[in-house]
Amino acid sequence: MARILAIDYGKKRTGLAVTDELKIIAGGLATVDTTALLEYILEYMKREQVERIIVGLPKQMNNQPSENMARIEPFVNRLRKLIDVPVEYYDERFTSVLAQKAILASGKHKMERRNKALVDEISATIILQSYMESCRMRGL
Repeated sequence: MARILAIDYGKKRTGLAVTDELKIIAGGLATVDTTALLEYILEYMKREQVERIIVGLPKQMNNQPSENMARIEPFVNRLRKLIDVPVEYYDERFTSVLAQKAILASGKHKMERRNKALVDEISATIILQSYMESCRMRGL
């Protein structure tokens, strides 16, 4: 069975998360240097079946796109040209805050809590889990 891959796109680093094959739960996959992201995804898709890619949609509180959207759109357009699976945006507001709270609640030591790569990966996991819950609520 195919998985769903989520991307929390960042200027320097990008967090990735993926579902299990039954699409029951999301888990962190990796945090990669954004310059190597496209290659990483293409290599991953050679090893694993991916049926859909979810990209965190950065919005401000007033519902306007954040400045990161100017970097995300060209990446998504390139990705769509290279793969044959749907790529969707999903609201990512508050995921970094939720990720930091999850790390704090997990009892991680101070240095681990400062690990921005871990925050990015957990943010991608939160985006994906939220997307899956939204699909379940809509009966998809």
